Amino acid sequence: MSTSSSHTHDSHVAHHFRDANHQFESAKQGIWLFMVTEILMFGGLFVGYAIFHALYPKMFAEGASHLNWKLGFVNTLVLIFSSYTMAMSIHHLQKNEKSQAVTKLWLTVGCGVIFMCIKAFEYTGKFQHGFLPGRLLDVVHTGAESANLGMYYGFYYCMTGLHGLHVLIGMGLIVWLALRAQKGEFGEDYFTPVEGVGIFWHIVDLIWIFLFPLLYLVG
Repeated sequence: MSTSSSHTHDSHVAHHFRDANHQFESAKQGIWLFMVTEILMFGGLFVGYAIFHALYPKMFAEGASHLNWKLGFVNTLVLIFSSYTMAMSIHHLQKNEKSQAVTKLWLTVGCGVIFMCIKAFEYTGKFQHGFLPGRLLDVVHTGAESANLGMYYGFYYCMTGLHGLHVLIGMGLIVWLALRAQKGEFGEDYFTPVEGVGIFWHIVDLIWIFLFPLLYLVG
């Protein structure tokens, strides 16, 4: 994106910025700084996962064997498509195609709904069969071969649950953007909030691309 072009009307520029371009770049740097903290948070979970997976590889493989990788794969495709629709919404705004941008934003929300419905279906099945984290694991009904299988599900629920929370937050933000876009508040000269939420959504999608093989295909 060219930094020489104006991204906002003067009315959108806060008093403490030199111009629209300065505000736009500052906003992007701010959201990227925030996303670094998010990556560090998930990075800690990834490190913990790697350590315990190295210690108990058979237990992690057993845990993954009880997951439906096909549902995980469908969710991966859904999020990849949602990243495309999110990016296209910004593209349409840059060309002042506001109706198309609104459509893409609602499609992104729809993808989030599909993702969360599939996760809810997975969680419900695991709860019903006793695949719970830590000491809550129902060893009898699950037929667990590994005594510490609950550790795997501790990682599973913590990592996917935290990710799911971010998906819900992202959906709420995108609904807010879609409603504002319908009112005509965004266009080629002002789309900074959409850009910022788009970065957040892309990072959340990227984290799932790492979670899917780690949790579903580890066996």
